[in-house]
This record gives sequence, C-alpha cells and structure tokens, in this order.
Amino acid sequence: MTIRLPGSGGALRTYEPRTEPLAVTPGTPFTSRTVFSAAHVVADPFADVSPDSPAAVDWDATLAFRRHLWSHGLGVAEAMDTAQRGMGLDWAGAAELIRRSAAEARSVGGRIACGVGTDQITSGSLAEVRAAYEEQLAVVEESGAQAILMASRALAAAASGPEDYLEVYGHLLRQSAEPVVLHWLGPMFDPALEGYWGSADLDAATDTFLEVIAAHPDKVDGIKVSLLDAQREIDIRRRLPKGVRCYTGDDFNYPELIAGDEQGFSHALLGIFDPLGPLAAEAVRVLDTGDVQGFRELLDPTVGLSRHLFQTPTRFYKTGVVFLAWLAGHQSHFTMVGGLQSARSLPHFATAYELADGLGLFPDPKLAEERMKTLLSVYGVNQ
Repeated sequence: MTIRLPGSGGALRTYEPRTEPLAVTPGTPFTSRTVFSAAHVVADPFADVSPDSPAAVDWDATLAFRRHLWSHGLGVAEAMDTAQRGMGLDWAGAAELIRRSAAEARSVGGRIACGVGTDQITSGSLAEVRAAYEEQLAVVEESGAQAILMASRALAAAASGPEDYLEVYGHLLRQSAEPVVLHWLGPMFDPALEGYWGSADLDAATDTFLEVIAAHPDKVDGIKVSLLDAQREIDIRRRLPKGVRCYTGDDFNYPELIAGDEQGFSHALLGIFDPLGPLAAEAVRVLDTGDVQGFRELLDPTVGLSRHLFQTPTRFYKTGVVFLAWLAGHQSHFTMVGGLQSARSLPHFATAYELADGLGLFPDPKLAEERMKTLLSVYGVNQ
C-alpha cells in the first residue's frame, strides 16, 4: 500500500501506510486518574442545511462514538468545545445532545459530565448571564450528569472586573446540587474570552479564579485549565484546596501533566483524547500499575499529532478530530455541522493522516488509506 500525499510547496511525495493498527483492547475504568474525552458530534450529511442553519446531528453515530469511548474506560465530557459549542452547535442542539448522551450513559454505565454555558444569549446584563447559566445548569442536573461550568462569552463582555466573576460564579456554585468542574478556556481556543476572570494579566486572573474556588471548595470537584501553559497549570494545581482536582486541558503538554511530579498530578479532560481514546486508555492503565515510564512511552509519541491538530488558529482543531474519526471508521462521511470541514487545508489533512497512521490509530489502515485517497481526489490529486 502506498499513497501520494502533498508536501511542502505542493509537491507530491509517496507514503507507505502501516498495515496493522496498534493493539489495544477495551477495558475497565482507571484507578489512578479520572480521564474524560471531550467528544465531537457527528453531523447528518443528508440534511439540507446551510452553515447558518441549526445543526443537523446524526444521533445514532454520535451516540455510537460515545459508547466507543466508554468501552475503553474513558469518561465523556459532553457538549464542550469539541462538540462545536458556539461553532455550529447552538444551545437547543446542545441541550438535546446532553439529554440523549446522559440517557445513553445511564444505559451502559458510562461516566459523563456536561458543559454549562450561556450560548443561548450573545450578550446581556450580569443578571441575564446568570439566568442563562441557570437554565443550562438545570438541564444538566435534570439529566443526571455532572456539570462543567464553561467560560462565557456573554460574561466576558458584560463583566467590568473581577468582582463580577466572583459574584456570578459564587451565585451558581451556591445553588449547584453537586460539585462541579470549573473550566478556564483561554483565548487561543476562543478569542472572545480574552481577559477572562477580569484581567488580561494571567497572574491577576489566576488569583481571581482561585478566589472563586477557595470560597466554595465543597462545590468544586475540580478545575479544567485550557491555557496551553504547562507551568501555569502546575502552579495552579499546587495552590488548589485539598480535595479539588486539576483536570488538564493542555493538548500540548498532557503526558507530563498527567504523569505529575513529587507534589501532585493532573487528571484529564482533553479534546485530543477523542481521536486518541483507545491509545490514551491503554497508557493510563499502564500508569495505574505505577509504570510512569511505560505510560510516557505510549503517550509521548502522540504529542506531535496533538500539536498539529491544535495549531493556530487553535479553535479549528475540531476539524482534524472529525477528519480522523472518519478515517478510523467511526462515521461514514467527513461532514461537520456549520460546514467546518473546510476549516483546514489539504496539507494539514495529509500530515494529520500520516501522523495518526504512524501511531496506529486506525483500526483498519486500508480503510483509512482508501478514504484519504478519496479526499485527495476531491482536491484533484490522482493516485
């Protein structure tokens, strides 16, 4: 098997795919770390919609992918950034996704946590932001899922300083039925979140973030930090109250953060664990035995792929995630809600294919090769 892929300058080069996938098997949940995969949604390719229309979701394929993740012992972080919240999936679609996935989780015994945001409004007063958060929190709690309080574009626009964040988050934490996960998403993932927690100075923002947690430690299960800054995450992790977990959201430095150091470690809630699911699960099970070196030997080689998928502009990483799901046979097409399949270039796809194939991520390498050739032909590359 060989395939011609576009390289630098538009020249074609020959690549020989591997013939066997990495050998991994489904398994039980982990003992040393809590690990969530932020899962993507599968679009309905036959729906007659435009990029401005509400999302048309293939529910069967979407739920089947979640069962795939659960079968490997991973938790599912639902209706998060990876599911195109605010980038094709509106609140009505997200609410249905939450209800369906939570019901599916109950039926198979899978762990699930769901994103709570304010994307049913685009702007508003602080009172309107609180009300939007409360509406979504109620949906998640009624579904039986754990809540993840996501960063809010509307709050970023309405807040005049740190005190507004303290007031809004304090209000939500006081009324939450169970401990939640607080999510700090950096502007590299969403430019509208610049200056979150009331300051563009990350040290000042960190202090406010930690002040929220310190005031309500019994209502915070953990935090998810998505700043792509490993040292800052470690510094925050070391300042957390006892019992509050740190879930890394750093898709550039996750192996070292999950492995940890003499002062602690991070759990995980990662978008890259959507395409890496089985391999990541295998690595964490090795870590469960205390074999840190074996864990790193499995997971370190995946960082190149992750950094490629999450390259600037980082918010379009979802395109690569869905592309790899198609090549791996988890869905029958490469279509995304909002038409986001067009957000990356052919050379980007070619490199993603080569890196993923090199890791053995495709259960059927021949199928992945055939689908890659199909995409290449659409772009005018004949084999």
